[in-house]
Amino acid sequence: MPKLKPDTQFARQQHILDAAELAFAAGGFHRTTMQDVARQAGVSLGALYVYFASKEDLIAGITERDRAKLTEQLAAIGQAPDLAAALAKLGEHYTVEEPRYKQQLVIEIGCEAMRGGSVGSIYRACDEAIMGDFERLFQRAIEDRRINPRYDAATIARAIAVLGDGLFWRRAVDPTFDTKAMVPVIATLVAALLDGADRPHSALAEDTKHEV
Repeated sequence: MPKLKPDTQFARQQHILDAAELAFAAGGFHRTTMQDVARQAGVSLGALYVYFASKEDLIAGITERDRAKLTEQLAAIGQAPDLAAALAKLGEHYTVEEPRYKQQLVIEIGCEAMRGGSVGSIYRACDEAIMGDFERLFQRAIEDRRINPRYDAATIARAIAVLGDGLFWRRAVDPTFDTKAMVPVIATLVAALLDGADRPHSALAEDTKHEV
């Protein structure tokens, strides 16, 4: 059999990951089999194993793909003239524009991660990487005087993660939940986190000096 070109291999990997997302969101991690994923992808079981050796490998591929995408988006947001508005647009993309099964998949992976094992390790590594990306984004914005927060960059990152997790959960478990109507409310809370009106820039500068 001739060896496939790298672009073709990459496209097939992405197609299989897309199918795995649908299969895991619909059937759950434990009930979904590799045969189910192969069927969803329209490939043979042998072809699936060429690219992914297990369900855990599929979860690792899904989470790494999502993490890389978010890292790129946050890098672009770092250059946006209005950080709060750019974050609001990003939040709307993930909680409104993306299909509901995406949120269901995130919840499913999170639930499996609570049981530990390899999925737990994959989930925690991805979560730590994303938190690091957010922290660096906010720290740069603080140092560049683009925001004047009441809290430090790490606290802001975790607070936004809690808000995002709540939106993901509600949309995943409640098909009647109006996520689009809630996004502007959450955006107002995030804007308040980024601009603590009672904290002068002089105090911010002093904190930044002590952190260096």
